[in-house]
Amino acid sequence: MQLTASTRRVLIAGATATVLFTGAYGTAGAVAPPSATPVAKAVATGSAHSPYARLRPLAALSAERLAIGDLVAAAKWGSGAPIDAPARERQVLDAVAEQARELGADPVVTVRIFRDQIEASKVVQRGLHRRWDADPSQAPAERPDLDEVRREVNRLNGELVRAIAGSVRARYAPSCGPVLTAAAVRVRYERRLDGLHAVALARSLRSVCG
Repeated sequence: MQLTASTRRVLIAGATATVLFTGAYGTAGAVAPPSATPVAKAVATGSAHSPYARLRPLAALSAERLAIGDLVAAAKWGSGAPIDAPARERQVLDAVAEQARELGADPVVTVRIFRDQIEASKVVQRGLHRRWDADPSQAPAERPDLDEVRREVNRLNGELVRAIAGSVRARYAPSCGPVLTAAAVRVRYERRLDGLHAVALARSLRSVCG
């Protein structure tokens, strides 16, 4: 049976979600080495200009940004500061849109991807706050300075904007879904992400592929 283009896109999207949300190989948290998958073997041998090489930084920087989300959660923990911060979010989106314009990239696409980044960070923050509410012994003993943490977020945002600008062809290629999945699985494996951060990583990458 010949698949239509729309059907292929649906199947690719479904496979991507399944891989990212289940850990790709069975139970949550049990992630096999990426070398065990045919797609990962294929993309890992690509050149520095291959789709994988262009997309992997997006997955890696997104995971790094989520790790900083841990610090944001710790900074807000017990302070009364809300997880939703519309003014800060607007500031971030305006800044990345301007950075995209300066690089000749599409500011609308960049903002769309960053909306997912912001929502993914809130997934982490809410998850950690629930965890700490349930077991205060796991809560952070010290509260990081939120302004310092946000400066680091801003630095990463700039790197991510550059990665978005440098991956246009890879993001709009038909292979983007499975290649991005392979990159995300490898990043998850390398960083030993737990279930919360794996789900957040999937959320952060939702709009990457055109």
